[in-house]
Amino acid sequence: MSMSDPIADMLTRIRNGLAVGKRWVDIPSSASKKRIAYVLREERYIKDFMFVEDGHKETVRVFLKYDHKGGPVIEGIERVSKPGLRVYVSSREIPRVRDGLGISILSTSQGVVSNKIAKQMNVGGEIICNVW
Repeated sequence: MSMSDPIADMLTRIRNGLAVGKRWVDIPSSASKKRIAYVLREERYIKDFMFVEDGHKETVRVFLKYDHKGGPVIEGIERVSKPGLRVYVSSREIPRVRDGLGISILSTSQGVVSNKIAKQMNVGGEIICNVW
């Protein structure tokens, strides 16, 4: 059976891994998932990620990050733009997540970037998800 929303599956795997205290989660690989993992690492929401070859398929291993008390760094992660309802914004309409304490990840003409980088580049695009 094919998956209708692989990015939502990625976010759910991260959310579930944090809920049970896992050190890492494995996610089937795609170019957009790799770029989302890169943005999460650059914004310091995850420790790191790597690519794992398993025979003929590649997976992205995301190493989850916890604070000094053992709580997850990511308090919430939600999908905004869904396959049935895409959400697009211009560069002037890019939202602030949790009054600047979180980020939005956008798919722009310049690639997948955080809302902070999109504002600096003055580009809009599709809001993929919010992370706080």
